[in-house]
Amino acid sequence: MALCPECDAELDVDEFDADKGDVISCPECGSNLHIVGLSPLEVEVVSDEDDDEDEEELEEEDEEVSDDEDEGGDDEDWDR
Repeated sequence: MALCPECDAELDVDEFDADKGDVISCPECGSNLHIVGLSPLEVEVVSDEDDDEDEEELEEEDEEVSDDEDEGGDDEDWDR
């Protein structure tokens, strides 16, 4: 059993199903937490920087998909 570093709520995590690096959410305060240790179970708050990096990666992936779609549309125009 671990405690949320934000609100000290008890976190009910099955240590057998958990892996290092997993992200869980505190049921009390909603904070996102990384599992950093398994025996004993240890968690850290996911920093805003981590969230920003994840959002940037998703935006880059969306841009790549959009670029691929644009290229496909140009080919159709040339075939006519």
